[in-house]
Amino acid sequence: MLLTGPALFVYALVIVLPVLYSLVLSFTEWSGVGWPRFVGFENYSRMLSDPVFWHSLRNNALIVLVSLIGQIPLGFFLAYILYRRLVRLPAFFEAVIFFPTLLSPVVVGLLFAVVFAPVGLIADLIGKIQGLPLFELLIFNSKSMAIVPYLIVILWMYTGIYMIIFLANLQKIQSETIEAAVLDGASEWGILIKIVMPGQIPVFLTTSIYAIAGSLKGFELLWVMTEGGPSYYSSVLGLYMIESTFSYYKYGFGSAVAIMLILLSVVVIVVLTQVAERLARET
Repeated sequence: MLLTGPALFVYALVIVLPVLYSLVLSFTEWSGVGWPRFVGFENYSRMLSDPVFWHSLRNNALIVLVSLIGQIPLGFFLAYILYRRLVRLPAFFEAVIFFPTLLSPVVVGLLFAVVFAPVGLIADLIGKIQGLPLFELLIFNSKSMAIVPYLIVILWMYTGIYMIIFLANLQKIQSETIEAAVLDGASEWGILIKIVMPGQIPVFLTTSIYAIAGSLKGFELLWVMTEGGPSYYSSVLGLYMIESTFSYYKYGFGSAVAIMLILLSVVVIVVLTQVAERLARET
């Protein structure tokens, strides 16, 4: 208790108490002035009947999918290539792939807001290919496609961090084990499936939890790129929560969205943990 007590106290102070406060506040209507008025589950009912909430949830689901089936597998694939020295200059490629992770989300957001602008870099390239000098990229005007540029940006920006995590864990594998497999005639695919992959399942779980948490709470990059617009087409739950709370001063409603975010994170992570444990037992 002497060692863990201070850490638990700080954790309770900055995590547990605010969550409990938000939970209580989610059952009230409060504009930040005066006393909150208890309204029961009204905020949750309004949230679940709001099409903006469901579209924001849909966008968050796409972000989670890109993280789980895009960033993490690609990061592992790149890490394995660098670990096995399947390309020349592995240190150079490691630095280049990891570099976007070091950039500020604000800088990246401003950069790609220009790239995907109606008359930006992508529009200019497409116009030159099609011979249309006045071509405009109107992807942000599409309700179903407005989130796609953001998905491309996060795939480019955050894959490097998963590559570094996997590369650090791959370097723990004893080189003698792989050398013996090579001498026994094992193929590169056999080494990957039989030797490397079983030991990486806990790493896949850890990175998946990290990706889910980041995907559900992230908003700053998207805010700089589109501010959730046009309309609500590129909005996510984080933006939906912040706008409801600080633009419309609906602190109770914003707290309900925050609690929903926490519940979604917990449910997805628990399911993912169960799947990872089953895979670990089977291997």
